[in-house]
Amino acid sequence: MFAKTLAFAALATASLFASAQSTPVGLWKTIDDESGKEKSLVRIQEANGQLTGTIEKFLDPATKPDVTCNECSDERKGKPILGMQILRGLKATGDAARWDGGEILDPNKGKIYKSRITLIEGGKKLEMRGYIGTPLLGRTQTWLRVE
Repeated sequence: MFAKTLAFAALATASLFASAQSTPVGLWKTIDDESGKEKSLVRIQEANGQLTGTIEKFLDPATKPDVTCNECSDERKGKPILGMQILRGLKATGDAARWDGGEILDPNKGKIYKSRITLIEGGKKLEMRGYIGTPLLGRTQTWLRVE
């Protein structure tokens, strides 16, 4: 009886882990595509079928915790970057590993780009593509799943 209970618990845990890896919801470590340095932790959440992402922590010790988005041109102008929503409006596509149609803010430059994210390596990594016009005209960062 104990062996059956243990086997069921192991299967249930594995099932939860597998499903958690098939969604971008969770905590992600961002890596700067130009310098290769760790920049921040971003929490991606889902509400009403759309994904949002908020900066939870800076990883670069040179970044001051009270830095603001002085270059932003929308309602985020002058607001603290820590706790700021930088990812908005991504929706699931027909591809189970891709979300599209949203936008991402580069708070260092104040620029807003169209965005697309794709889970890779079984959900352990996420490709964040920011672009203007078409996805061909953009940059991709690879984020690492923390939780």
